[in-house]
Amino acid sequence: MFEELVQLDIDLFVYLNGLGTDSWDAFWMFYTTKFNWIPFYGLLLYLFYKRLTIKMFLITILVIVLMITFTDQITNLFKRVLVMRSRPCYNPDIENIIRLVKNSCGGKHGYFSGHASNSMAVAIFTSLMLRSKYKYLPYILVVWAMAMGYSRIYVGVHYPLDVLSGMLFGAISGFLFYKLFSYLQYRFERS
Repeated sequence: MFEELVQLDIDLFVYLNGLGTDSWDAFWMFYTTKFNWIPFYGLLLYLFYKRLTIKMFLITILVIVLMITFTDQITNLFKRVLVMRSRPCYNPDIENIIRLVKNSCGGKHGYFSGHASNSMAVAIFTSLMLRSKYKYLPYILVVWAMAMGYSRIYVGVHYPLDVLSGMLFGAISGFLFYKLFSYLQYRFERS
């Protein structure tokens, strides 16, 4: 059963990755590059700033830093210690048929996707924080995070299961860190 799931994951990866074309490569490379999203993150911080007191805004930044550190480190723990599943670009069975859009494949292990977990954590946390003020923002953020996950398949560095697991872990993390923020907000607004 497990072997069948792994093979299905590989087959789905080969199919989805094979849908890519040279004309879309630059777009997906731009999309998957973290640093290109700095203005977007700045906009989200501005929306937090407009909604919160200075004290709660600073606490929000602290919680976000903790959340990203947490998701990133747990992702690395799974990649390097617990699962150690090779990325598709290191799989000798498919390395000659996949499209590797990036110049480098990244680290040897890829389960689960840090891009997918971090972006979904940001999407869920931000959605929960700002949903009362911006009712369409949660939809935009979840679509953004899902596209971030797809970008990792497109460029050839993650299997679909890597991405889905990362998104699930990110969603749970975003929710839990929102609960942490809510608790801190309750504590600090009472003092």
